[in-house]
Amino acid sequence: MQAAIDFEQLIAAVGDAIVISDASGAITLWNPAAERMFGFTQSEAIGQSLDLIIPQRLRGRHWDGYHKTMASGQTRYGNKVLRVPAAHKDGRALSIAFTVALLHSPQQAVTGIVAVIRDETSRFNEERNLSKRLAELEATSSA
Repeated sequence: MQAAIDFEQLIAAVGDAIVISDASGAITLWNPAAERMFGFTQSEAIGQSLDLIIPQRLRGRHWDGYHKTMASGQTRYGNKVLRVPAAHKDGRALSIAFTVALLHSPQQAVTGIVAVIRDETSRFNEERNLSKRLAELEATSSA
């Protein structure tokens, strides 16, 4: 027999950030992994706009897609892993990978979005450095 799942415990224990935002884009859930990743405490994040972690230059595009998703009830990303820049509380840039899922009311209206997020900054920087080094080696060998 399967025991009941304690979802609060699950959300607190997961190593990936879990962020839920409502239809307007206000944060309604911010787990401990999100605190570690982005630097904002739960009390600093809850009720704030997702702009908290979206770099200024990407906000227009983000909100266009967000509002389109809320209106249509569909995300064009499905189960795809998205990779985008994000912002830490201290101002440094992060490279994150995440999946999204829509949340619905009993009447099937979209009420919000849940994102499960992983920090891939180290991997992104390693790949960028390897690409740079490879370009240098190719330039040297063709000279």
